Amino acid sequence: MRGETMNARLDAMAQHMWDARRARQKYLNIPDDLKPASIAEAYLAQEAYYRLAEPVYGPVAGVKVATTTKVMQQLMGITHPCGGAIFQRTIHASPARIAKADFVNLRIESEVALKLGKDMAMSGTPWTAETVAPFVAGAMPAYELIEDRNAVYTETNAVSMIVENCWNGGVVIGTPKPVTHKDVVGIAGRQTLNGKPIGEGKSEDPFATLAWLANLLAERGRELKAGMVVITGSLIPTFSIQAGDHAVFTVDGLGEAVMDIV
Repeated sequence: MRGETMNARLDAMAQHMWDARRARQKYLNIPDDLKPASIAEAYLAQEAYYRLAEPVYGPVAGVKVATTTKVMQQLMGITHPCGGAIFQRTIHASPARIAKADFVNLRIESEVALKLGKDMAMSGTPWTAETVAPFVAGAMPAYELIEDRNAVYTETNAVSMIVENCWNGGVVIGTPKPVTHKDVVGIAGRQTLNGKPIGEGKSEDPFATLAWLANLLAERGRELKAGMVVITGSLIPTFSIQAGDHAVFTVDGLGEAVMDIV
């Protein structure tokens, strides 16, 4: 396929998903005539999606990981996680007030986030959990705000979700604290909603997730930059939240992320 034709096709994929999101339509997979032929093509279309989103949400200021569980991967017919961007104007400091009305269907993931202290040049690839360590300035509890627009998860395909930036609707982040690699492997977190415990769990290896994302971005000609926020996967099952709810996510040694839904 010629370059101009390919670029027009990628732009059409991105525009279709962006228009549906802006119109607050129920989430549907990208139509078959626009469907990316591969995961790689889906990420190229995601780049086009960024160009549509940045005038509204600000520049890319972080990275997210999605579909980290085997169950979700099996549902979507893949064997790996997926990655997406976090935009500057959607990064909220804890304690945060989040408007439910800004979302069609708001779901929440309770995660460990990493703050980068230095640029991660593409020359560092392949990154590993050990080689990313000097670039991490700190870790903190975080919420990812998921905008799935009432998607039917059993019918969702990975390439469509990738084009739409893996449903990211922003993050709420606590205060970064300096950590070593071993500090965050298997670190425990607890989630309360309106003062009642609703879940607890342990991280896997946030530094390994950072390395995976940095390698994914390098394949696309992108680098992680100092100051960026990287969220590394939920410690507990995703949950829904309503106006009036008060959520507190506490991670051992890292403090808490607090959010009120209004």
